[in-house]
Amino acid sequence: MSTKDNYRTLSGPSFGEFRDRGSKFLAYAFPAYTEEDCHTHLDSVRKEHPKARHHCYAYRLGLDGNNFRANDDGEPSGTAGRPILGQIDSFELANVIIIVVRYFGGTLLGTSGLINAYKLSAAEALEKAEIIEKVVEDIYRLTFTYVLMSKVMNAIKSLGLDMVHQDFGELGVVDVAIRQSETDDKLRRLKATVAEVYLEEVDGLNEIDGLEVACLGTR
Repeated sequence: MSTKDNYRTLSGPSFGEFRDRGSKFLAYAFPAYTEEDCHTHLDSVRKEHPKARHHCYAYRLGLDGNNFRANDDGEPSGTAGRPILGQIDSFELANVIIIVVRYFGGTLLGTSGLINAYKLSAAEALEKAEIIEKVVEDIYRLTFTYVLMSKVMNAIKSLGLDMVHQDFGELGVVDVAIRQSETDDKLRRLKATVAEVYLEEVDGLNEIDGLEVACLGTR
């Protein structure tokens, strides 16, 4: 099973432009993590350019590469969405959408001309973007009695876990972020430290008195 938990994406929006024989191709690139994000960006660009003839786009979401779409929005099949998606893949990016707005200049560009225009406009947007590497982390909530507080906090510190939320009411509640490929090992070590048992004994524990561990999701 793959343990890949890092990917390349954009730190923020970016813009590129290409012109050919009067036609103008405006490329907008955004980081996006859900299909809803993609629709939001697409709606925003459409509102900004209501008179444009085409709003073509492509996106690729997730680490497995299976959630993607390429849309030609009225251009000849395969001349817009696919070249845009090709640039996302060429830059080895994930969780990205690129929308290319076309203003028709009165001269037909032909199939090869369109492919080239959508490809180069998308490429320029990505060349101008700040590309970052992100790590997928699992978020776990640790709920514990105050008798265990020093043990829990010491375990978090020794394992180098990132505390993303704390709440100390009737019980202590701490949310921690763990790099996904390290989650199983780090949780086992945390439980062993809190329960004061050897690592080999952790798997035999159904529960630890005073401690609850729950997965909240990923980020």
